[in-house]
Amino acid sequence: MTTLITGKDREETAGRPRMSPRRRRRISRGVQYAVFVVAVVVVGALADWQQLQEQFLDLSVAQRLFPELITVALLNTVVYTLTGFGVGLVLGLVVALMRLSSVAPYRWLAMAYIEFFRGLPALLIFIFVGVGVPLAFPGIVFPGETYGQVACALGLVSAAYMAETIRAGIQAVPRGQLEAARTLGMSHATAMRSIVIPQAFRIIVPPLTNEMVLLFKDSSLVLFLGVTLQQRELTKFGRDLASTTANTTPIFVAGLCYLLVTVPLGYLVRRLEARHAQAR
Repeated sequence: MTTLITGKDREETAGRPRMSPRRRRRISRGVQYAVFVVAVVVVGALADWQQLQEQFLDLSVAQRLFPELITVALLNTVVYTLTGFGVGLVLGLVVALMRLSSVAPYRWLAMAYIEFFRGLPALLIFIFVGVGVPLAFPGIVFPGETYGQVACALGLVSAAYMAETIRAGIQAVPRGQLEAARTLGMSHATAMRSIVIPQAFRIIVPPLTNEMVLLFKDSSLVLFLGVTLQQRELTKFGRDLASTTANTTPIFVAGLCYLLVTVPLGYLVRRLEARHAQAR
């Protein structure tokens, strides 16, 4: 059945006041703010603030964490992150160059490495390095024992991601740069080392910094390697102290230490990305 719109209906519709798009946006924004405020009020009313203060922010428990929290836990976390990043960067560069190689077996091997280590959880890599490698290769000794194992595990995982980042950076460098270097008499290896790779690293600094943030958090997996008291990182340290004090304040403080490092690094990543976008 078809409904006919008469001229009178058109006149009545045209006579109604229409809401402007600006007013609709203003009303929609007001509703969203109201929902947000209501949600905050409801959460605040339902929370047991005294219990939260006792369990997560007990100052007497927090004072017992220092200075060992900084001199041992945080320092070890930074060392694990930097060593793992260094191993991953070197190995990732090698894998990226193999990925771009004209030799087919190199490309196949690099692709297999990337897919393998990106497809496995980092926890399995830690267990493999800490347990599987010593059993399969008894003669292998990691330098620094646990420190070497963590650097190897984090490096193997991060190299798979860095390799793709570095490969993309190299391919982003204009082809004319390499051709100009070859015209000047440089060999392909010299041109890559002196011209292409430095320019590629300027492009990929933001994603590499972001990878460091991820490694800083992944260093918490060291607890599965069975570390000593002097080798504990932030998560293991907070977990041990929480068990000893029967309070979750150590875990909360350890989380704050993570944020003290990751938030500035995240800000740095955004600044580098913005600067790179302006330079393009």
